[in-house]
Amino acid sequence: MSASILKYQGALSSLEPDAQRRLLARTGESDALVASRVQALIARVRTEGDRALFDFAREFDRVELAALEVPRERWNAALESIPSDVREALTRAARNIARAHAAQRPQSIEVETEPGVIVGRRPDPLSRVGVYAPGGRAVYPSSVLMGVVPAKVAGVGEITVCSPPGPDGLPGAGVLAAAALAGADRVFALGGAGAVAALAYGTQSVPRVDRIVGPGNAYVAAAKLQVVDAVAIDAPAGPSEILVVADASARPDAVARELLAQAEHDPEACCVALVVGAPLAQAVRDAVEQQARIARRGDIVLSALGSRGAVLRIDSLEEAWPFVAEFAPEHLLLATAKPSEDLARVRNAGTVFVGQRASVAFGDYLTGANHVLPTAGLARAYSGLSVLDFYRWTTWQRVTPEAAAAMADDVGTLADSEGLFAHAAAARAWRVP
Repeated sequence: MSASILKYQGALSSLEPDAQRRLLARTGESDALVASRVQALIARVRTEGDRALFDFAREFDRVELAALEVPRERWNAALESIPSDVREALTRAARNIARAHAAQRPQSIEVETEPGVIVGRRPDPLSRVGVYAPGGRAVYPSSVLMGVVPAKVAGVGEITVCSPPGPDGLPGAGVLAAAALAGADRVFALGGAGAVAALAYGTQSVPRVDRIVGPGNAYVAAAKLQVVDAVAIDAPAGPSEILVVADASARPDAVARELLAQAEHDPEACCVALVVGAPLAQAVRDAVEQQARIARRGDIVLSALGSRGAVLRIDSLEEAWPFVAEFAPEHLLLATAKPSEDLARVRNAGTVFVGQRASVAFGDYLTGANHVLPTAGLARAYSGLSVLDFYRWTTWQRVTPEAAAAMADDVGTLADSEGLFAHAAAARAWRVP
């Protein structure tokens, strides 16, 4: 096989330190430039409001918008116009997403930490949420479902969807149909950093929200990071990525298909396989070569594999787990003989696909798990989008007269030790029940 289409191959243990750092970092040299441009775009939205958004549509989307908000009748028309098989599949996906996320609803709790002292915590749904749905190279109705359905399950008061306009001034028909099906409240033909800024700070037309969720390109990711002074976000996210761990039980063609499925998302997608043994590694590389050459989105696939694609040989599965933990992939596929046992060895992954039949594509669309996931190693600290992202928590404390008297002296002592004498006085005033 020609080595030209994969950036990295050979043994993981022999990968040069600089190459391994680049593979683990997954950041682009243009990040600083993107951040600077995004900062300027956000500033314009904050000062000019809707006028800036109309200008951005002309400049970036090459369309003259009559209005930013898409009337509900256009979403309903889109839902009626999409092919029946697509509508049925979207309906099935929405149902599974609702089931999976309903099981994640948090519960109120109360605990008595000592006699007469009650501490409680209650989940309260957010009032307003913004869901970003990408456009550009592809339109993703599935991302609308992944954001809107969990928010509905959580009981969010108002759900606003933003997605870039096409040549007709509207987001894609699939996006509009998914917004109608999922139960969104408002839809705006807005994309990129401008949409994020509008959701974060509000404009004359776009309501300010409490949290912004959903995937996007480098400009969307940078904008989300820059508006965290005003709004919560799900997680910073960049180009799609996959790490496959495969042993002798894996089918080379299946491993290759998983790599290509992520590579077709974006030229910056990162697609890596750790393969036990030289024969299987060679077979996977051959399958990647064969499939990439005939891929329908071939230019994107070849670009991704050439910049961040890797099939790396390991001597045993034991060699894989430290790399998995450090790489912290968005998608991790365990194409191994005992994947359920290997799942226990996994740390730091956005979501894990247990067994080679559990294709990432199933999770992207239909299993009910969320496909909005942390990338670029951020799964070390961030989790994938869930119903929990659509709540804030109210905490309370109750103290009986007897408990107040019992705590008064110790609290006074601690407050005095910190030099907070008014705190000490407030506590000691309750020494007698």
